[in-house]
Amino acid sequence: MQVAILLFDGITALDAVGPYEVLSKRPLPTEIVFVGKEAGPKKADSGALTLMADASLSDVPKPDILLLPGGPGNRGLLADRELLDWIRQAHETSTWTTSVCTGALLLGAAGILNGLEATTHWLSLDQLSTYGARPVQRRVVELGKVITCAGVSAGIDMALVLAARIAGDEVAQRIQLAIEYDPQPPFDTGSPLKAPAEMVDRVRQRAAAALRSSAP
Repeated sequence: MQVAILLFDGITALDAVGPYEVLSKRPLPTEIVFVGKEAGPKKADSGALTLMADASLSDVPKPDILLLPGGPGNRGLLADRELLDWIRQAHETSTWTTSVCTGALLLGAAGILNGLEATTHWLSLDQLSTYGARPVQRRVVELGKVITCAGVSAGIDMALVLAARIAGDEVAQRIQLAIEYDPQPPFDTGSPLKAPAEMVDRVRQRAAAALRSSAP
């Protein structure tokens, strides 16, 4: 079972690395390929970390699992015809088509979320409706073979759901134990529904400023 994880400059690293850590564990029968428009290094949005795409889009035409991470760098890809065509073609034959965080915007831009419930990072949730999706504020949303999840750390949850679909609940639970995924955050501000309103506003303003500064 081949898993294609898209990489691009400006990716949020955990969007890709979190699911990779889950899906790379035995006994899942998976081959994981990091894919870019072109093979080569891709700089994460922090600017301090580089991930390597080992294959180009044309090298991986029919992955069993398509995984699209998010990050500010994908905004420039939302009208990229070559990439969107690849996503659509991969989706036609995939067993599962998945996204983490704002990777859902790429699914939407490819026309895959039209009429479906879907989720993404809370800062971008409203944008899903522009692609015909029905935004829902849930951690993981599974509809048929399409699985979307909320921001960044939710990719681990999504990958555990996917592991359960591939190999059963017990295997997914063993993987969760092996990576000691037992969230006990020191603060209860991980959702805009829980964080103080002024904190939500501040994070929203800083994210908007970061997007503006990264725009070409």
